[in-house]
Amino acid sequence: MKHKKHKVLFVCLGNICRSPAAEGVLKDIVAKEGQEDEWIIDSAGTGRYHIGELPDTRMRVHARQRGLELTHRCRQVETEDFDKFDFIIGMDANNIKNLKRIAPSPEAEKKIVPMASFFNPGNRWDYVPDPYYEGSEGFELVLDLLEEGCRNLFDRLTE
Repeated sequence: MKHKKHKVLFVCLGNICRSPAAEGVLKDIVAKEGQEDEWIIDSAGTGRYHIGELPDTRMRVHARQRGLELTHRCRQVETEDFDKFDFIIGMDANNIKNLKRIAPSPEAEKKIVPMASFFNPGNRWDYVPDPYYEGSEGFELVLDLLEEGCRNLFDRLTE
């Protein structure tokens, strides 16, 4: 019997820091679990500032230190994404608000989930902070949060 693929889209504002990092983290988990054929994982931004660009150099450097290569090319969320993906995961409240504005139907809106809903109980963060104007510690914090959240997401969808 063929399993239904898990289709996940991560979304932040510009698609250069948080969402491509989440995409890279989840793809790494899926690869290590030998489940690449069972997942479709992508990322996008609600803004159109960086379309076609690679993720932020600082995020790529910090991700590379963890063994992740972020090669995604930035793109903007489209209404068709609500048909293509089962989960559309926003990094913070503004992303969630923007995604709800873009959602073409109430059914599509039900696919929108905050990334923080996959954090461990007791985690003091209720969103993924934007590291763009931060130093190294901001990028490391984001990767820590995404590793925790993506592992929990993977475990929840594969149990």
